[in-house]
Amino acid sequence: MTTQLLAFILYFVAVLGIGLFFFFKSKDSGEKDFFLGGRSMGPWVTALSAQASDMSGWLLMGFPGSILAFGMGQVWIGIGLALGTAANWIFVARRLRKFSQAENDSITLHHYLSNRFLTKSPALQIICAVVFLIFFTIYVASSFVAGQKVFIQVVPQLAENPNLALLIFATIIIVYTFLGGFKAVCWTDFFQGLMMLAALLAVPFMMLSIQELDFSVFEAVEGGVNPLDPFAASWQDVVSGLAWGLGYFGMPHIIVRFMSTKNSKVLKKSATIGIVWVVLSLGAAIAMAILGRAFAPTQALVEAGQQELVFVTLAQKLFPGFVAGLLLSAIVAAAMSTADSQLLVASSSFTSDIYKPIFRKNASDKEILWVGRLVVLVIAVIAYFIASSKSEGAATIMTLVDNAWGGFGSAFGPVIILSLFWKRFTYKGAIAGVVGGAVVDVLWMNFLTESTGVYELLPGFIAGFIFAVVVSLIDKKPSKEVEKLYDLAVSAEIE
Repeated sequence: MTTQLLAFILYFVAVLGIGLFFFFKSKDSGEKDFFLGGRSMGPWVTALSAQASDMSGWLLMGFPGSILAFGMGQVWIGIGLALGTAANWIFVARRLRKFSQAENDSITLHHYLSNRFLTKSPALQIICAVVFLIFFTIYVASSFVAGQKVFIQVVPQLAENPNLALLIFATIIIVYTFLGGFKAVCWTDFFQGLMMLAALLAVPFMMLSIQELDFSVFEAVEGGVNPLDPFAASWQDVVSGLAWGLGYFGMPHIIVRFMSTKNSKVLKKSATIGIVWVVLSLGAAIAMAILGRAFAPTQALVEAGQQELVFVTLAQKLFPGFVAGLLLSAIVAAAMSTADSQLLVASSSFTSDIYKPIFRKNASDKEILWVGRLVVLVIAVIAYFIASSKSEGAATIMTLVDNAWGGFGSAFGPVIILSLFWKRFTYKGAIAGVVGGAVVDVLWMNFLTESTGVYELLPGFIAGFIFAVVVSLIDKKPSKEVEKLYDLAVSAEIE
């Protein structure tokens, strides 16, 4: 056994240990504890679990790989994400925590949206749950692909059977999510967030200390344009990159962290921690990709179309075996921290918004708990088949994340913002916003993204916002009870 593989094994033993610990500690608890941790999360766990579940294996593979292959225009994605993260923590986090508590202690995003309008109609919950299940399955598949690629690098024998690597990775995620629920997910994400940051900072620092960088590449010009010139980015790169930031307002697996804190005051400290983490992580990923252009082994990756392995290659070239194993575990940590959160949110969505209100209104907490665990398994199995398919899109982490991020941001971003800041917003407006945003996003992605060069999230978000506002203005005003609930949520009474 190599020292690199030993580090990998020790990491997974620790992760599974956390899942088992919370399974035995909370085996008699109900759905609120399983899906929201009993609203007991502190500032550090809230911040790092939110950001770790946000970035996924995309941060260490897809993002630097795209910069390495396509140039500095891709850096605008990082700028958009940093701005979106800050805006989400500053404007949405505390307000959503207060609203979710004021509105019948909501435990899921669409549960919150229905309670926001004091409606008994399940229409919005069902629509949201369906959108969740579709896009979360795609998102989980992207994490599976990232984990599979790292497993093959650590255990080269798995290259002959890549589906086995995929199966091992998926099984580990399923086990600790299935057993431990939200607390296990948050605590594993907390440690994985620390690992991701340490790994991202370590690699570019080590690269700067070696003598094998060929900086003449920074003067190279391809087709009259230097791919490393940040000012050479097209307007499509800038607009699409900044549009990525809009996605944060509609990411259920991220904003559910805001609802899980002890109180809204905790989020002030969490915001600082989360924003600093994102800026450091994205900055380090960008630096790693830029320096990678001046390092011969990573230049070869681009020629072979394997630019997503830039972090893997650098870790193995620059660090001794055991340390490299820990660094590669950070990629797996990134993929796992996103997949587990998405599995859990999709599961809570189905059980709370479809199974209980439609099929089993009198279902016990224990029954809901086990149905939720079964849904975790089903979604993971579907994601496995997507990730193991032979299509070009399924093999590309960046493509899968593009699709899921755009779908969530378009469908839920405008609706969340309006629900928190517009008293006149109505239930029918919310339905129109979710459906309109999702439909425009999918249509643009399939027919216009390639020809226009504009990321589908932007037109989808704008369309969702317009649909929500127009339908709300046409609809009759919210009842006095709904307006009173809004006033209570924004008051100082709720913390």
